Amino acid sequence: SACICIHRRLELFPIISISLKSLCYNRVAMPLLAIHDRLWITAIIYSTAMGCWAFLLAFQRRDLDSNFWGALVINEIIYVVQAVLGAVVLFQDSQPARCVHYLYVIVGAITIPAAFAFTKGRGTRREASVYGISLLFLAGIAVRAITTVL
Repeated sequence: SACICIHRRLELFPIISISLKSLCYNRVAMPLLAIHDRLWITAIIYSTAMGCWAFLLAFQRRDLDSNFWGALVINEIIYVVQAVLGAVVLFQDSQPARCVHYLYVIVGAITIPAAFAFTKGRGTRREASVYGISLLFLAGIAVRAITTVL
């Protein structure tokens, strides 16, 4: 089948092949675990892009603008939705292999609000660097969280 072919092609990349395993579970509707899995990839890509954007603004000596703040809110929403979906999946009797996964979920959900509190909501280039570090840290936490599921 086409799904098995896709999975075999991407087996060289273990993280991606893990997330593609459940893609063909149901051709009509994806189960919540598969959605939770795909949202993880979204979180990593989005956080990395946001971190790079923050560092670009800091490098250009520009303050954070409303575009950045709006994108930052979207980033936080992704992590909160990821946590809620994870809780729903947990109540459906699907648990991660290690309990440290829960710690990564909590850290993922509070990193952006903590950075906002640390910077006191200011948006200068110094704060852009703080957000750049925080967002790349968040992407790393998301990568680490998936390794605790295996």
